[in-house]
Amino acid sequence: MKYQISKSNRDIEGTIQLNGSKSISNRALIIRALCADDFKIDYLSTSKDTTTLHHLLSLDTNLYDAGAAGTTFRFMTAYLAMQAGTQVLTGSERMKQRPIGILVEALKALGADIEYLEKEGYPPLKINAAKAFGKKNTLSISAGTSSQFISALLMIAPTLPEGLVLELTGNIVSISYIEMTLNLMQYFGVQHRWEGQKIIIEPQAYQARPYKVEADWSAASYYYALAAFADQLDLQLDGVWEDSVQGDAILPVMMQNFGIESTFNTTGVHLSKKALTEAASFQWDFIKCPDIAQTLAVICAGTKVEGIFTGLETLKIKETQRILAIQQELAKVNASFELIDYPQDATQEYYQIKGTLKVMRPCFDTYEDHRMAMAFAPLSLFGPIEMNEPMVVVKSYPEFWEDFKKLGFKVETIA
Repeated sequence: MKYQISKSNRDIEGTIQLNGSKSISNRALIIRALCADDFKIDYLSTSKDTTTLHHLLSLDTNLYDAGAAGTTFRFMTAYLAMQAGTQVLTGSERMKQRPIGILVEALKALGADIEYLEKEGYPPLKINAAKAFGKKNTLSISAGTSSQFISALLMIAPTLPEGLVLELTGNIVSISYIEMTLNLMQYFGVQHRWEGQKIIIEPQAYQARPYKVEADWSAASYYYALAAFADQLDLQLDGVWEDSVQGDAILPVMMQNFGIESTFNTTGVHLSKKALTEAASFQWDFIKCPDIAQTLAVICAGTKVEGIFTGLETLKIKETQRILAIQQELAKVNASFELIDYPQDATQEYYQIKGTLKVMRPCFDTYEDHRMAMAFAPLSLFGPIEMNEPMVVVKSYPEFWEDFKKLGFKVETIA
């Protein structure tokens, strides 16, 4: 499938009700499954990842198919390791190419009985009932690994007979998502403490409480991109909270560099524009907010702001190799995103974005990555664009294209 996206002007006015956070929704679902009592969750994400997890947790079966939902697969691996009987957890062909070995070996170190059914270190998995799961309660794991692995271990920790002492070794690259997990666990009555880079969780029970999922700040970033490109701006984004547990909630601060003012109100945040008194520049460490790096790269290209990006380590292990994908797609609009030598710091990788934007009906590829589709869509304010496999957005934001239409965009199927 291919879409053409266009708009007759560059005015952005209206109200968008943002989808619930996929990351928060998935954590809340696992915690509810681990809780002795049921509780209500309002504003669950409608994303494919969340609906898949919700469905799998409702099944009484021994075969679970997570499809392409990476978070779902990782959280279900830890959850099923605690269950009776034998289950098989599988996924799409792409999922079978995504490594799961770090999490599996960590669970096995705690006593889980898990086998690889095909390639060592990769899905699908055969998960047998463990005989002494959790009798060992100390574990070390690389702090540079996926935060979803770490979060999966943390969420089952209080239900283990001895709890868990989890030591994160090396530099922590996804602290915001770890903190999100711990904050949600604390909301449901589970306490933790940090000792250096050790997270200590004693055995304890989750307490059932009604929960309301806040909207997704990652999704808000695509509308901030529209705001940065707009000639006239009057945009309300409903569902996001100023006091948020999401690392991407740094967006209002970040976007001041592009003249966007964020005013919080009772339903969300209102975006308006101010004139910049000096030439804009942008430099940011994305270590706590990697999911909005693609959007900010596009914003820099669209506003012709030279940007310096660092903290992008995890972008190489997402749905696609996102750094390479950004480079290839920005080249289609005459912008570059290149690794540079940064004289002040030789310990990290720095990327520079620059170029003179030219939108000449480019056809963007999405790489089976929902964020590539949504991050590049705002460039349609500069002229018609085409996009291959646009419905990849269902992974996190199924209503994305319909919401775009509400703001006056024309979205047409052309192939």
